Formats: sequence, structure tokens, C-alpha cells
Amino acid sequence: MSEQSDAHRSHAAITMRLKRADGHLRGIVEMIEAGRPCLDIAQQLHAVEKAIAQAKRTLIQNHLDHCLDDVVGPLVKDDRRSIDEFKEITKYL
Repeated sequence: MSEQSDAHRSHAAITMRLKRADGHLRGIVEMIEAGRPCLDIAQQLHAVEKAIAQAKRTLIQNHLDHCLDDVVGPLVKDDRRSIDEFKEITKYL
């Protein structure tokens, strides 16, 4: 596996998640056009919103875990404490 593909190994899963969300969103448009109840539509919109947020979170965390390390390079444990804490705190976004 190349270094580029290793750094972006989650992209395939993110793409699949976004394609499912896209199909789901198209279904919601059809629901609206068909006059389905607002509660049903809101529930489905919430599901799409969560799927997109998770895709974004995965992308950002993967970027921090791999791309940031490539830029910073190898550091001794004490020197990377700030970077490791930064990466850890982003999990709470």
C-alpha cells in the first residue's frame, strides 16, 4: 500500500457513507414532493444530517492522525504531547 493511500485509507468508507446519504436525501425530496408528514421528513433529515456529520468527523480525525504526523515528523514523546492532546480533543467535536 502506498503512503498516500495509507494516509487516506478511510476515504473509501467515507465515500460510501456519503453516497448512501445522497440516496437517502433524494428519498427525502421525494417524501416532501409526495406530501409525507413533516415528522417523518424531519426524522429522515436527522438521519442524513448525522451520517454527514460522522463522515466529516472521520475525515478530520483521519487527517489529523496521518497527515499532521507527516508534516510534524518524528518527535520525542515530550515534544509531541501538545499534538497528541490536540488530536485527542478533536474526538469530542
